[in-house]
Order: sequence, then C-alpha cells, then structure tokens
Amino acid sequence: MLIQQIFTEKIAHSSYILAGERTCAVIDPRRDTKIYVQIARELGLKVTHILETHLHADFISGHMDLAQRTGAVIYAPESANCGYEHIPLKEGDSFFIEDIKLEIIETPGHTPEHISYIVTDTARGEEPLAVFCGDTMFVGDVGRPDLFPGKAEDLASILYDTLHDKLLALPDFCEIYPAHGAGSLCGRSMASKRSSTMGYEKRYNYALNIDKKESFIDSLTNNMPEAPDHFSRCTDINRKGPGKLKDLHLPEALDNTRFRDRMKDSIILDVRSFESFGGQHIPQAYNIDINSNFPTYAGWLLPPEKDMILVAENYPQAFEACTQLHRVGMDRIAGYLEDGMYGWVTDGLPAGHVPQVSSSELHDRINKGKITTIIDVRALSEFEGFHIEGAVNIPVNELRERYTELDPGAENILICGSGHRSSMGCSILLQKGFSTIQNAAGGMTGYAAAGYGPECPRCVLPWAPFRNK
Repeated sequence: MLIQQIFTEKIAHSSYILAGERTCAVIDPRRDTKIYVQIARELGLKVTHILETHLHADFISGHMDLAQRTGAVIYAPESANCGYEHIPLKEGDSFFIEDIKLEIIETPGHTPEHISYIVTDTARGEEPLAVFCGDTMFVGDVGRPDLFPGKAEDLASILYDTLHDKLLALPDFCEIYPAHGAGSLCGRSMASKRSSTMGYEKRYNYALNIDKKESFIDSLTNNMPEAPDHFSRCTDINRKGPGKLKDLHLPEALDNTRFRDRMKDSIILDVRSFESFGGQHIPQAYNIDINSNFPTYAGWLLPPEKDMILVAENYPQAFEACTQLHRVGMDRIAGYLEDGMYGWVTDGLPAGHVPQVSSSELHDRINKGKITTIIDVRALSEFEGFHIEGAVNIPVNELRERYTELDPGAENILICGSGHRSSMGCSILLQKGFSTIQNAAGGMTGYAAAGYGPECPRCVLPWAPFRNK
C-alpha cells in the first residue's frame, strides 16, 4: 500500500493518492487534475476511485474533471445531497481497493455532511493504520465550525462529540491525513507539519486537550479568523458539481484597443508584484500580487458576477493566475493584456502609480510628527499582536465598505505584514476616489526587521516565496 500526498501552495490544500498494486484512489482532488493522472501513470496505476470527505469551502474540487478523465467512480457523503452521479456513503459503509479496506465514519462539525475514511491494510494487519479526516482534524488544530451562519455553537458541540467519540478512539499509531495545513483559513492555528499520528495529536493538539465541551465550544466560536466571501460559493458549487476545466475558454490575448473596449464592463485584475503595480498600473485595476495568497484574496475581494481581464508580466504569469483563479471558482476570465504595461504606456495610455514607502521613511515621518493616517489592513488578531501607535485597523476585505470612515483627501499610508495586502487595499481605495495613497513596502515585517518594533508573531506568511525571520 502507498499513500502519496499532493500539497497545493497558497490554498494550503492536501490531496492524496491511496494506491494498491494496480489501482488507486484520489482523495479530495484539487480542480486542476493533471498531476494525479501523471503520478498514477508513473506508478503504473489506474485511478478507479475518487473520494470526497466533504463539500469543500475554500476551493473547487476536481472530482468531476478527474472522473471524466479516468472513468473513476466518485464517492461522497450521502447527507451532502450532491447533484452529480456518485456513490453516497454513510456511517458503517465500507469497501475495498484491492487489499485496502476503507470504513466510513460520519464526522460532522466542521461541516454537517463530513465523513472520514478509515484505512486498514488487510495484507499486513487488522487494525486501522490511517484515516483521511478531511477538515475535521488537522495537525495541531481542528476544523472551524463557524462557516454556517447561526449554527456555530451547534456544530462546535457536534465536532467535540465527533472528535472524542470517534476519531480519538482510533489507535495511537494511526496516521492522520488532513485536507489542509498551515496557511489555510479552514482552521485557526494549524501546524506546518502535514501529517501526524493520533497519539501525537492526543498529546499536543490544543483543541483535543480542552476537556470540557463548553470550553471547547467557546474556544472554537470566538476570535476565529473571518471566512472569505468565496467559502459559501465554493460549497454550493461543489455540491452541484463544478463545471469542467476543459469546457472553459483560454483567456484571449488582447491588444490595447480591445483591452480598453473590454474595460467598460469588466474588472481589471493586475497580478504583478506590488512594486510593479506601484510603478505603473491601469486606473481602476485591482492589485492582487500573484506572490501573495493570491487565490484566497481573489475569491474574497473580487465580484464573481463580472468578467475579468488580467494584467501580468507575461503570458506564463497570466496562465498561472488563471489556474489559481479557477481553483477558487473565478472562471469568468475574458483575456489578458497582450503587450503588458510596457506596451500600454508606450502607446501613451493613462496610467496611475502608488508611491512605495520604506520602513525607514515611514519611521522618519512618524518621528517628525508629519500628519499621516496609517491604515493597518491586517486582521484584528495580527493588529493586536503588534502595531504602530495611532494606526487605524481596517482589514483589507473590509475596506470595500469601510472606506467611508477615512478621509480621501488625507495622506494615507497603508501597511500590512509584507506589502501585499496593503497594495490590495491601495487599489481598492484608488477605485473609491482616494488620491494620496501610499504603500508601506515590507510592511510590519520590514518595520520590525529595521529595529523599529518587536517581531510580530502573527506576521508569518506560509504562502510566501521566502521565509520570514
């Protein structure tokens, strides 16, 4: 028996191949499924089973594409009432993949319909050796129960029972394989390690060591990170059955004239670095730096009902942006600017810019008492950990409505953990008519590194292309 994990950066999603000698299952596949077919081919295996643990909220699943591509059968929770052809599973069901026995337990709490797959390799023994637990349990954390309005306390209570009556009854040596790791918003404090054992989690997982149910409910329903807008959309799409990627049109290469025509009824998404956006950008564009947690913030900030046209450094970057946008259900991508910003400005077309302020410049302005509004667009928990005195905290997603609390004529400097989210915020405020916006490049990470404040323990970016110190 073989278990191979496929970890998808940015959305911090873990999917798996569970293989025997000739056949294999794919558990919780991502939407772009080529990787599973490639791995199966390299191992000389046929994909025969596609196993879903629950209706994923943070990404679009690839079960429909993979089933069409391989002929494999989809298995999903019976209580999910999925609208596509599948085998529904409930508590007590079981089936084999060669010598591998999979037993189904219902594990609600993170979502109402959640199931887990308990794996026994009958060729070696009769005890469970692994469990694919989806988002019920993570390494160092458990699934958040607050994604359904008005049901958080009830789901937290159910989650407590699920954990203590079912999952914790598995042997200590049983390996746990969750659907997410550090960087995902499906939990609050997941560890960076991507698998664990039940015994280790019993000892060191904070949530499993909350003895009283009332305390567990209180912990899991208060001070949770905000759920992005696309979570509810993705859940519904995954229940109905996502559209297949092969049916989507590739984004069209648009020259400057056709791009300008498209601008009238489309949103502009600039995926270049925040430094490039600051130098020159097309007015009214959103900036979501592809080096940031791009898919999460795209799903969170962008209106899904509108067509989208992209500005990128080159075609490969535009193509990568499309892949990541599709992962969160943003499928209305009409085209990209063929000649990029260089072709735009050399045609004499209008462009805006956002001045980038270094940590030393920002500190110097503060010390000299210059009248500046510092807008900290990090989450409240990050802000409370460490912030510049006098800064106003408005998380970037809330700027879409709360911009009215700010003076559009004042000198506003936006700051986050690195410069990514603050640049997103700058692009939003520019659309709202703000004229003197600046971005704090390096954010609170750079501010602390320059010696102007303590290190912020929450300014850690699991999705970033570098490791913060």
